[in-house]
Amino acid sequence: MAGHDHSHDDHAHDHRHGDGPARSGHGGHGHGAHGHGGHSHGVAADADRRWLVSALALIVVFMAGEVVVGFAAGSLALISDAAHMLTDAASIVLALVAMRLSARPARGGYTYGLKRAEILSAQANGVTLLVLSAWLGYEAVTRLIDPPDVTGSLVLVTALIGIVVNLAAAWCMSKANRSSLNVEGAFQHVVTDLYAFIATAVAGAVMLTTGFARADAIASLIVVALMLKAGIGLVRASGRIFLEAAPAGVDPDAVADRLVAQPLVEEIHDLHIWEITSGQPALSAHILVTPGGDCHAVRRELQRRLAGEYGITHSTLQVDHVGEDEAGALLQITTPAGDLPEHCADSHGPVHRAGPHEH
Repeated sequence: MAGHDHSHDDHAHDHRHGDGPARSGHGGHGHGAHGHGGHSHGVAADADRRWLVSALALIVVFMAGEVVVGFAAGSLALISDAAHMLTDAASIVLALVAMRLSARPARGGYTYGLKRAEILSAQANGVTLLVLSAWLGYEAVTRLIDPPDVTGSLVLVTALIGIVVNLAAAWCMSKANRSSLNVEGAFQHVVTDLYAFIATAVAGAVMLTTGFARADAIASLIVVALMLKAGIGLVRASGRIFLEAAPAGVDPDAVADRLVAQPLVEEIHDLHIWEITSGQPALSAHILVTPGGDCHAVRRELQRRLAGEYGITHSTLQVDHVGEDEAGALLQITTPAGDLPEHCADSHGPVHRAGPHEH
């Protein structure tokens, strides 16, 4: 009968299903394995929420005062900083909501739960940075052409206070789990705002000492450049997860070559590596082993290497024997009824075989 095995770190147990033999075109048998290397989905949510709420309180209080001073001083740099701080606050609120949603257990059709709500939040943060940078860039160029009068002293004092506030907010957020793209998105908002205040403080000092009014617009353009960089990074990173690309720094071909080089492994195909959400890589593959080889032992060794060498602790491996007379060929599995397509008749993804080969 077909075997179905779930491996959980230090124990393994088999569950047998079905009422008849599973037929194979080569007389082999299949072993489906779903391995969890003792991983934990999500982050220490309560601790992260406390740090995020602390940062949110600092930002909201200062933002209200900055809007008043920005209009009083006629400073676009301060007003742009306040606008960015509004997106900071919104990004933290969005992160908090996404964290709560992602913590909900899987149910119904949502077999992973709502874990990618955090990735939606990160992508929204990236898009708002890009939109805001376009608006501020336009305003800054307009002020470069026709600079208005700006009160340098108010700009300088407010910017210096803003540096302190954003340093405190960034410190709070650095205590949260930044391996979460959701938290990282909100953190990038705050750090970009910190750099913006530094640029604004320099602009205020220049205007106060030299009267060079265009310094305010130049500072705004520096902020725009930083926002573009952070926004593009967040959109790219979240897009990779939505498109189910392999985690950054993980080469699927290198992983396959490493696994197929293990004893008894003849071939690996249907290999897929993706991220369920940030920091939760997953892998699935179909493994063919030498006739007579111990499928369960091979599977356990491969999962150990995946966890230890690549940090992939969520792996699903189907392990089968290569037929006695067709070693190295693609495995063909037929269903008892014969009315379903063969499992590997149309393998998706590259095939990796033992021995020298080219990709």
